[in-house]
Amino acid sequence: MAEKSKNTLVIGGSTKPERYSNKAIKKLLKYGHKVYSIGLKHANVEGVEIQVGQPEFEDIDTVTMYIGPSHQSGYFDYVINLNPRRVIFNPGSENNEFAETLRANDIEVVEHCTLVMLDYGLF
Repeated sequence: MAEKSKNTLVIGGSTKPERYSNKAIKKLLKYGHKVYSIGLKHANVEGVEIQVGQPEFEDIDTVTMYIGPSHQSGYFDYVINLNPRRVIFNPGSENNEFAETLRANDIEVVEHCTLVMLDYGLF
């Protein structure tokens, strides 16, 4: 189990079990984290509501990205306003422009796989 539960927002949530965002939601729950998610359509994964749009959340520690760089620009201000401690760019979601913007706002940027981080105690 995780040392401390972290409120985590999964951007790009999906109900498809083969999607890494779906695996991340399930694994974050398994490790005892509070999980929120936003995606393209309203759904539910293991009791986690996938919301659409840019809903307000409080006390988000970590945002983990599962959308490609070409779909991220609309989330720049949203994520910055959430004021997370860090943003994890999973493989395929890396975005230098977004990373620079986050760093300029004192938000830690991590380029890694959330699933691996959880399994190796790096989350």
